[in-house]
Amino acid sequence: MIKLSEGGAYLVNGTALYEDNADGKAALKAAIGRDASVEEARKGTISYGILASHNTSDNMDKLKIRFDKLTSHDITFVGIIQTARASGLEKFPMPYVLTNCHNSLCAVGGTINEDDHMFGLSCAKKYGGVYVPPHQAVIHQFAREMLAGGGRMILGSDSHTRYGALGTMAMGEGGPELVKQLLNQTYDINMPGVVAVYMTGAPAKGVGPQDVALAIIGAVFGNGYVKNKVMEFVGPGVSSLSPDFRIGVDVMTTETTCLSSIWRTDDQVKEFYDIHGRSEDYKELNPADVAYYDGVIEIDLSKIKPMIAMPFHPSNTYTIEELNANLTDILADVEKRALVSLDGQVSYSLKDKVKNGKFVVDQGIIAGCAGGGFENICAAADILKGKFIGSDGFTLSVYPASMPVYMELIKNGAAATIMQTGAVMKTAFCGPCFGAGDTPANNAFSIRHSTRNFPNREGSKLQNGQIASVALMDARSIAATAANKGVLTPATDFDGDFTKYKYYFDSKIYENRVFDSHGVADPDTEIVFGPNIKDWPTMVALPENVLLQVVSEIHDPVTTTDELIPSGETSSYRSNPLGLAEFTLSRKDPEYVGRAKAVQKAQKAIEAGKCAGDAVPEVAEAMKVVKETFKDVCKENLGVGSTIFAVKPGDGSAREQAASCQKVLGGWANIANEYATKRYRSNLINWGMLPFLIEKGDLPFKNLDFIFLPGIRAAVENKDEVIKAYVVSDGALKPFDLRLGELTDKERQIILKGCLINYNRV
Repeated sequence: MIKLSEGGAYLVNGTALYEDNADGKAALKAAIGRDASVEEARKGTISYGILASHNTSDNMDKLKIRFDKLTSHDITFVGIIQTARASGLEKFPMPYVLTNCHNSLCAVGGTINEDDHMFGLSCAKKYGGVYVPPHQAVIHQFAREMLAGGGRMILGSDSHTRYGALGTMAMGEGGPELVKQLLNQTYDINMPGVVAVYMTGAPAKGVGPQDVALAIIGAVFGNGYVKNKVMEFVGPGVSSLSPDFRIGVDVMTTETTCLSSIWRTDDQVKEFYDIHGRSEDYKELNPADVAYYDGVIEIDLSKIKPMIAMPFHPSNTYTIEELNANLTDILADVEKRALVSLDGQVSYSLKDKVKNGKFVVDQGIIAGCAGGGFENICAAADILKGKFIGSDGFTLSVYPASMPVYMELIKNGAAATIMQTGAVMKTAFCGPCFGAGDTPANNAFSIRHSTRNFPNREGSKLQNGQIASVALMDARSIAATAANKGVLTPATDFDGDFTKYKYYFDSKIYENRVFDSHGVADPDTEIVFGPNIKDWPTMVALPENVLLQVVSEIHDPVTTTDELIPSGETSSYRSNPLGLAEFTLSRKDPEYVGRAKAVQKAQKAIEAGKCAGDAVPEVAEAMKVVKETFKDVCKENLGVGSTIFAVKPGDGSAREQAASCQKVLGGWANIANEYATKRYRSNLINWGMLPFLIEKGDLPFKNLDFIFLPGIRAAVENKDEVIKAYVVSDGALKPFDLRLGELTDKERQIILKGCLINYNRV
């Protein structure tokens, strides 16, 4: 089904692979009549060409990227614009689209959600942007329909910013990276590796894009095969997939921890642009006659079966057939893994879902940037035709990804077919993906064609004794399960025919409702501020020396951004840094906020010209030990704050608040064995936090210990590879080593200044 190469490989004429070894090179030379160098063949990838055309440096190893367009939604754009305003923003220098698909319901927190929307509209007018009102489209569907273009690059403040299937290299990053683009700065990265996803064959009837995506994620997440690399989809199998199908696979590449994705394009993609009235934005993209890839994922599409990603990660994958045949063993394994994810906070069992030997689920959701596409919903309608979901506990909700998609489903009858079954059709909304809509009942099991199934991602709250589960599946198998009254059923069991629905895009919907400045700013427009929209608090520069207290210690194999700052109930506070910070680690470590605030009092005392130890007695005790060795340390050259340790933090969302909330509460650093994603590490840096690395093994410190970092400012300035640290323990200083990893000169300056805002103010 899926095979991973052990090393690099050459692709010739888009159809033949040759491994980068002696036998492969000999075969390659025989095929093309010459030797091929890795250096030259690397330039033959689609990825290289796009990155080269957007690189503003003279060094392709050290890229400085300017993007063509930006996009954000309503739990990120307020913070981004507030940061940019504080840094001197006068006009959006490129098209910037503000969508409103996360806080669309305006159901929590009084006026504050709609206040954010009005802030966005007024900023689109003042700075020359595009504003998409609530319920019109989810962020990524609007980008596919209206922004993508062959050979372009788009940066979005959402991790699932992926438009590679349309020939657009798109990346999801934390808000500060968009701020840099708004301030005419660059996205600075090393040239990423490029991994070919080589497709052959065609999917069987009933197999959908989520099935292909989950099979890939299951094969590459755990081993880091594509971490921070670009996935380039090539091979003859690509042409067997419609653009909608490719889009459904593409959006899920985020869950592999890759940097971005790109696909070869063809006449089917050209037709997509034609349908959307943007024929001029199509560009044929193919690798060169000889292209070199750092790895290859070979996929025989014909062998992919309906998949399910069991709780609590998209990589926890099985075929539905395999699950149904081995319920006892697999459910026991899921429960065992849950003990780690849930920290034993609640009892968790799936055995009660097995009834008469069948696995029975409680809820189905087809939604968002992954599931809400036209073909997914049409296929679901075909499977559900003439069926009904029953009048018991099982429910089914379907969210088309945009109003143009919804309208076409109404016109072709698919919406009516779905509603007749007892299912509910809803408007474009991302809520089910992050816990702000369709939260299941306690102990319920939901199957969803959406992007993630982390613990509590569906909206339950461990701290209140609640737990529900989400498994990821394709819309087709969700429909087959719904038609079977909730009994888990693969869509390959469907013995009917799928209709070939033609899609017609009606641009009038957006023309009549979306505000588009066409790049013309109106400086006289007054920005609309609701009472919940707050400025970022003042942040100080990195001091000469820093005393850190470890206030949380997390030993899970991976820590998600949902655990660092929850989604769902927090979304209404994303415009209020201090209000949002109260939720930091609330599901993972409820004592974190109190501990961080307690040690932060010491830093506030220093900033007020007082002694840190007078404000926090524990700091006084630690400093007594420190000063026995480092006598020159005093309030004039000291900073005091908090840090956390996590084995591998940052999997999941691009949300900058996973880092900024720690900073707001006095965080100076994270300590980790590794960082799950580039974007989380970037967020730490942009908020002036030290992204420390420590070797795997027994830690030299424990929770609530103090760590002293003498000369840390000089170490950052001097690019020291090893940072000498000391844990204050038993009245003595015990040394150990930390590392910062590779940092650009700009990143070092941001850390030294204290955050990106300070960097741009000076």
